[in-house]
Amino acid sequence: MNKEEAVSLLKQYVKKENMIRHCLASGAVMRALAKKLGQNEEVWQAAGILHDIDVEITEEDIMRLHCTKVRPILEGKLPEDAICAIEAHNEHAAIRPRTTVFDHALAAGETVTGLITATALVYPDKKIASVKVKSITKRMKETKFAASVSRENILECEQIGIPLADFAALALAAMQEIAPELGL
Repeated sequence: MNKEEAVSLLKQYVKKENMIRHCLASGAVMRALAKKLGQNEEVWQAAGILHDIDVEITEEDIMRLHCTKVRPILEGKLPEDAICAIEAHNEHAAIRPRTTVFDHALAAGETVTGLITATALVYPDKKIASVKVKSITKRMKETKFAASVSRENILECEQIGIPLADFAALALAAMQEIAPELGL
């Protein structure tokens, strides 16, 4: 599945622009991670784009329903390991624990995009170009600022052998490439 197909599928289920931008940022970060780790860039990018496809599907308990809602949408469109990584990302890891490089990469990659975006919004120009690696690591330590960001998920980058500073730099560069598309 290429980027255009993933975005089209995402937009069938997700209508909120800020969520679509988050998913596009996650796709860019996942593509950069795949390149660094020698993995399939298209599949990883598609998983990043589609990781929150279920966010607007139901008003019910998303923790309970995630696995039953996502799999039918993605089967036949993504490889099994990508579907499993999407099922295990972030808040859903309690349902299906993260065990693979793909799982750890998606959890870290999609979480750091939110932290980078939030950090960019603190600066007067509200641009990703204003964000520095040091700002990301600093924000992770600020209890009030990072209350909605799972530090543990971002630190999953170390499970795949990428130190936090290197991971932050890779994510920033990936998001900078699509900053105009993100409006940042």
